[in-house]
Amino acid sequence: MGADKGKKLKVSERGEDEESDHIDGELVLSIEKLQEIQDELEKVNEEASDKVLEVEQKYNEIRKPVYDKRNEIIKSIPDFWLTAFLSHPALGDLLSEEDQKIFKHLSSLDVEDFKDIKSGYSITFNFSPNPYFEDMKLTKTFTFFDEGTTKITGTTIKWKEGMDIANGVNHEQKGSKRPFTDESFFSWFSETQQKDIMEGIHDEASSVAEIIKEDLWPNPLKYFNNEADEEDFDGDEEFTAGNNRFTGPILKSLRACTSLITVQLQWNLLEDNITEAFGVHPNLSSLI
Repeated sequence: MGADKGKKLKVSERGEDEESDHIDGELVLSIEKLQEIQDELEKVNEEASDKVLEVEQKYNEIRKPVYDKRNEIIKSIPDFWLTAFLSHPALGDLLSEEDQKIFKHLSSLDVEDFKDIKSGYSITFNFSPNPYFEDMKLTKTFTFFDEGTTKITGTTIKWKEGMDIANGVNHEQKGSKRPFTDESFFSWFSETQQKDIMEGIHDEASSVAEIIKEDLWPNPLKYFNNEADEEDFDGDEEFTAGNNRFTGPILKSLRACTSLITVQLQWNLLEDNITEAFGVHPNLSSLI
């Protein structure tokens, strides 16, 4: 009787082991099938990413002449890029007083992806002739490599004598004997290196570039307009908007520019009462 009970126990244990092995085998098979599905999804996602990049490359070509047209209009607006930078919550604090003087000579800004978007982009600052440096354009370039490294290069600025504020060359400010010592935005161009960029970790040079590329560049007008309620423009200004065919409300930043002398607005379709809007400027002597 006891022997029969022992046999039944062994048979029961063997049955449980076989059932357990069967369950483990099914689990392994299910996980393998699941991995196959995940691999298939990864392949579809890669194909989708390639298609997205193709579309983005196509529309980059379409956007280019529109951006060029925008730059031409911006050239007619005094201190546009200076105002947009100062109004930006992240970029405004990067400009020292001396930088702001240099930015008055900034005529246009260009952000351009490489033809292969995944391989990098460049940011170019175009300047009119100025007393600070010989260069007409300053460029910062970010090149991405498959192994995860990023090469950062920038224009070596040809500063005029006594004007190298990026490297701390002391020179007296107008009307002051105190040397200028604040850190300059233009030192950003000299921050060049090749390094591993880990996911989620960005150095300052990359962060500034991404803010310009992804936030400021797509719509700088919203930051230019934000300047209106915070501080007025200094100095006598002449605003010319002729033939640009502005439409809609008058720019808020123009309402805040209390030192306007001449406003030329022919061929524009502004909704507001122009005479009333610009009548608040005490120095305004001509409205064409």
